Amino acid sequence: MAPAIRQLTDIFEQNEHCTVKIIRGGSGNLYRSIKINQVGDLYLPGSESYIEKLRAEGVIVASQPIGVNRAVLLVAKGNPLNISADLNNFINGKYRTILGTSESGSIGRETRLIFSVEGIYQEAITQAILLATDSKDIEQAMGANQADLAINWSAATFTARDNQIDILRLDDTIAPPHTLSLGLLKTSYHPALARRFMAWISSKEGQVILSRYGLED
Repeated sequence: MAPAIRQLTDIFEQNEHCTVKIIRGGSGNLYRSIKINQVGDLYLPGSESYIEKLRAEGVIVASQPIGVNRAVLLVAKGNPLNISADLNNFINGKYRTILGTSESGSIGRETRLIFSVEGIYQEAITQAILLATDSKDIEQAMGANQADLAINWSAATFTARDNQIDILRLDDTIAPPHTLSLGLLKTSYHPALARRFMAWISSKEGQVILSRYGLED
């Protein structure tokens, strides 16, 4: 979501005469950084579960839903191998596959949940040729043709779709839509300004910008 957030913060900086620093990384890595360093104003993970954990721990003092995201399958542009939207393709040995690790990123946690329900998680992990840290690494690996098939967040792959990859959508019963929320941290030095950014990103204009990057309203 970094390109979308960068566009939103560029406008916000001009309107508020401030500077916004963005720290990119897997949701799990950022979660641990917040816990250890006790620094930051806002946290945007790829999964609502991280917001819920920090809220339970007293670190999140407010949150704002900003859109909906979902896990999808990634294949090469035009799907030259005619890969179907079947999770068993991750274990049948026919394709080079990439999966996210559950320890560092939200897509890894979502992958573990989806595949565990199907009873194929350990086998899929074993057969993967690459275990990626986060959604960005998955997108880059697919764009570099390092694999035939991957699973990633839909919005995280949006900027690569024009010339690198296509997506295969899974049934909602397998990969349900998830709300993305922006959380206000208790460590914020500028809580009033942070709340104005939360209002801006969830405004009609902010939602239009997010939709350009593949995030559903």
